[in-house]
Amino acid sequence: MAKNLEISFLLDFYGDVLTERQREVMEQYYNDDLSLAEIADNFGITRQGVRDSIKRGEGIILDLEQKVGFAARYRAVQQGVAQLESLARSIRFANSNSYSPSAEIERDVDQMLEEIRRITD
Repeated sequence: MAKNLEISFLLDFYGDVLTERQREVMEQYYNDDLSLAEIADNFGITRQGVRDSIKRGEGIILDLEQKVGFAARYRAVQQGVAQLESLARSIRFANSNSYSPSAEIERDVDQMLEEIRRITD
């Protein structure tokens, strides 16, 4: 079973909908990089039991993401915010290298960057 960073990412969003045991098994597998045998020892179950728990958990969180898409929306917002920050810094650079820099543009850029920081913190 190839480990998948996408599942680890989705686990952060939807882990609370899983049973405590499913979530812990998946966290040990995806986040702690433990083997099926190590996880089986930790929980006193078989490797097959661990694999089944992981597969059920994967199915649940993949289905939930397909239906509600919170993780995809989060990524899109993060990418959009990063793009806005890059554009604001480009405007600041262009303004500062202008023959006659505008104090108003500088204030607006500062305000945009402050808002971006507020959103992302």
